[in-house]
Amino acid sequence: MDKDNKELLEATCRGLEDKIGALNLELKNKQQELEDANKPVISSTTLDIINDTVNQALENYNFDCGMFEYEFNLNYDNKLELSDLTFTDAYDLVEAVVVKIEKQFKIVQDEETNK
Repeated sequence: MDKDNKELLEATCRGLEDKIGALNLELKNKQQELEDANKPVISSTTLDIINDTVNQALENYNFDCGMFEYEFNLNYDNKLELSDLTFTDAYDLVEAVVVKIEKQFKIVQDEETNK
């Protein structure tokens, strides 16, 4: 194989690799469009309101020891240590966040689902 043929093949391979890269990028964009096709649409302002409301709800949520299951162990120095901590009150936390979000919006019934 002579030098010109090799360079031509290398250039062809680079061109095809660039085309594959562009097609992969287009594929990812179309896959994202497909994934988003049935999602409800909200504005960035609405998303900001939801984000701020969730942050406020979590910052003001009253956590207490009764909302957790925990286990203690004695370590090698005979010091008591917390070995396991599990949050058990997720429902109440979710409810507090949802209630705060609902207060920020006028909720209307969906025509399709009547929810």
